[in-house]
Amino acid sequence: MNNTRRKALEEISGKVEDLKADLESLRDEEQEYLDNMPESLQSSEKANNAENAISYLDDAINSLEEVTGHIEEATTL
Repeated sequence: MNNTRRKALEEISGKVEDLKADLESLRDEEQEYLDNMPESLQSSEKANNAENAISYLDDAINSLEEVTGHIEEATTL
């Protein structure tokens, strides 16, 4: 891989890392919302939706980590 393509991949990797950080922030906000939910709502649909959103955001974060790993592998070639 030449330096131009390697640099482009590094820039993309940085953008993916920024997206991952944004998702982590949103996930943390949703977790805080769930953690501070009144006890009367902890078994509600709102709580269930928050738990599902957190799970999906975790999946997305993990996927972006995998993408970053693949990009890093490609830059070593």
